[in-house]
Amino acid sequence: MSILVYTESENGKFKKNALEVASYAKAVADQMAASVTAISFNASENESLGTYGVSKVLNVSNDTLKTFNAEAYAKAIAEAAEKEGAKVVVVSSSANSKFLAPILAAKLKAGYVPNVVEAPDSTEPFKVKRTAFSNKGFAHTAIKTDIKIVGVSTNAFGLKEDQTDASVADFSPELKEDDFSVESVEVDKVAGKVSIADAEIVVSGGRGLKGPENWEMIEELADVLGAATACSKPVSDMGWRPHAEHVGQTGKPVAANLYLAIGISGAIQHLAGVSASKTKVVINNDPEAPFFKAADYGIVGDAFEVVPKLTEKLKEFKAENE
Repeated sequence: MSILVYTESENGKFKKNALEVASYAKAVADQMAASVTAISFNASENESLGTYGVSKVLNVSNDTLKTFNAEAYAKAIAEAAEKEGAKVVVVSSSANSKFLAPILAAKLKAGYVPNVVEAPDSTEPFKVKRTAFSNKGFAHTAIKTDIKIVGVSTNAFGLKEDQTDASVADFSPELKEDDFSVESVEVDKVAGKVSIADAEIVVSGGRGLKGPENWEMIEELADVLGAATACSKPVSDMGWRPHAEHVGQTGKPVAANLYLAIGISGAIQHLAGVSASKTKVVINNDPEAPFFKAADYGIVGDAFEVVPKLTEKLKEFKAENE
């Protein structure tokens, strides 16, 4: 028996979440005395998955699948699960994985639990711990179906190396025209910047920045930290920043190692969307801003004074330690 893991990639390279779900799958495999098989799509570095415990990689090399398609990907993963006799399928909690997982669950008649944060409490019965109530609580959930699908929360399990020799085999799923009934006609990406989904650090700005002309300050700090830039909902609604940068419960969820909120008061929807981040730092001139109650560290001060000084000190630190 094998544990099947869907490993996401972009331009042939695996995303960080691919390595995290492979690590998680290896932990499950150890509990169930099984091996880990990964399925990848048009990836060029499949052997590297062996570093995280993958024994076998099924590589789908198909030009029609270079752009993510939930229906077609789910069909391919379902075929791979049946081929390998997999009783557990592990996916990430990315937007793409959350899109395809319910489709995959229907195809496999499987139970699906998203937002899982730890290896199973037990495998008989199969019980996992997941976040609930916008990350304000946890639920211990039993999956009773024959096949189980686990969605791992970003940055919850981490990367755990477990060197294994990974064999790579070509895999050609039987895809039909009906599997492409929904088609992506255009993909918009911000070139040359770290994406919010893959970022270890996110620097986010709110209305306290007073206008889009002041965003250079956010971008400069993000460049020094190697971070992604983000914003609150009012900022994107006013057109200061693109909606792709809006984070929060109604935007993109953030589970970064470090989240810096600058000039953001901390509406409940924003806090819910960033609560999975490990360390939250707030810079705001209002000591009563709600974000301070949720922050690990806070600075009460004018962002236009604090941020340039912080950026300068970070530049000095980097220069001294290069």
